[in-house]
Amino acid sequence: MDANDDELPPLDPAESLRLIAREQAATVRRLTPDPRLLLWPWGLAWLVGFGVFFLRFGPGGRVYVDMPDFLPLTVLLAAITLAGIVTGFVGARAGRQVSGPTSRQGAMYGFTWSVAFIGMAVLLSRVSELLPVPDANLLWAGAMVALTGALHMAGGALWNDRVLYVLGISISVVNVVGIALGPGWHALVVAVLGGGGMLVAGLVSWLRMPR
Repeated sequence: MDANDDELPPLDPAESLRLIAREQAATVRRLTPDPRLLLWPWGLAWLVGFGVFFLRFGPGGRVYVDMPDFLPLTVLLAAITLAGIVTGFVGARAGRQVSGPTSRQGAMYGFTWSVAFIGMAVLLSRVSELLPVPDANLLWAGAMVALTGALHMAGGALWNDRVLYVLGISISVVNVVGIALGPGWHALVVAVLGGGGMLVAGLVSWLRMPR
């Protein structure tokens, strides 16, 4: 009985190499989460959340859009929580296909984010009460963005991901510039450059994935 064409080995060595490359690319796509689903939710969360902060607590105490004082923080926390749920689901689904050291690395890295942010929130909640509202907002935002940049750089070093590492550096630089400009401006800078940077990084990482 003759073998089907699909069962015959390729006769051309170049075709064999192309077949191997296609299979490797398919494996990478199957095991690697879509970077857009990991970065775009956070980019949108920062763009919306910090954007609302800027509209309510503008430079020099200016109010561009009148709203209750609690609303900007509520919007930001809700957006960040939603982004965390989305990325956590995407990461967990991808992690089920991987076992061994790589899976443990991913789990420990995700746990590090949670512990770091909880610890920072507890510390800031004690200190921010001693500051005026604009300075307290800047303290919270600056510290959280600084922690995010550092964790992105750590993740880039851990996974040998240059895009993620550069994103962490960019976030850190944007944060320093915003803090130097002061309350109000920090929210605008982080919303546009920080959130927008995550959207761009997600697109670049996706375009760099094997096809």
